[in-house]
Amino acid sequence: MERRPAQALTEAPRGRFGAALAAAAGVALLALSACSSSPKDDPNSQASLDKLYADARDDLSSGSYDRAIKTLERIEGRAAGTLMAQQAQLDLAWANYRAGERAAALTVLDRFIKLNPSSPALDYALYMKGLVNFNEDLGLFGRMANQDISERDQQASRDAMLAFKQLVEQFPESKYSAEASVRIDYITNTLAKYEVHVARYYYNRGAYLAAANRAQQSLSEFRYAPSAEEALYLMVQSYDKLGLPNLRDDALRVLKLNFPNSTLAAKGYSEKAWWKLW
Repeated sequence: MERRPAQALTEAPRGRFGAALAAAAGVALLALSACSSSPKDDPNSQASLDKLYADARDDLSSGSYDRAIKTLERIEGRAAGTLMAQQAQLDLAWANYRAGERAAALTVLDRFIKLNPSSPALDYALYMKGLVNFNEDLGLFGRMANQDISERDQQASRDAMLAFKQLVEQFPESKYSAEASVRIDYITNTLAKYEVHVARYYYNRGAYLAAANRAQQSLSEFRYAPSAEEALYLMVQSYDKLGLPNLRDDALRVLKLNFPNSTLAAKGYSEKAWWKLW
């Protein structure tokens, strides 16, 4: 699955939002022609704002995100309450995201969503919020140790899924909904794997009750995820260690029923632990 930011996010949202912004700018420019003041005289004039925005777009295109952020913040303040301010907010979120300032990007997006619930660009903002939280960078240690994304804390993944789900449910016809649906499936599987990873961690340390409960939680929340097989296997093994044959046999029956060719049921674990570097 493609996990890089969608190309559309490097550009301003189009359609009704972009057209309305262009129309508003055109009307303002016509009004300015009847005035004697110049852009230099009025830093809040539409011409001055247009010049600032053009500069910010150039900086975004060239990757000068820190400079773009400062310019977009100025535009947002000067054009408050206008479509240009909304556009500046969206570009500001993108610039912060690209600059690695994820917390700042999320703050901007949350503000946009709260203040502009009827904006035609709300679907874009929700998609961006999901994307910012959809962070797959494991870091140097994770890559060295072959650590799986499911083995890290998953709060950001849950936040991403909530944003993507809101997008799909509220804007099913949005051009961003199809990709959001794919990401929802991926995150669901990742979260399920994370729960199983925690259950395995408990089991390997002899905390069999905690292992069984965490595996059960994974099945309750993500019963159709591929990791359901391992969750059932951990329940079988944990109940066996706890001396609970009835629960063990019930879990084994469900495991064999749903995964008749399960290699876990037949052979148990065989893969190398993620933390072994050799």
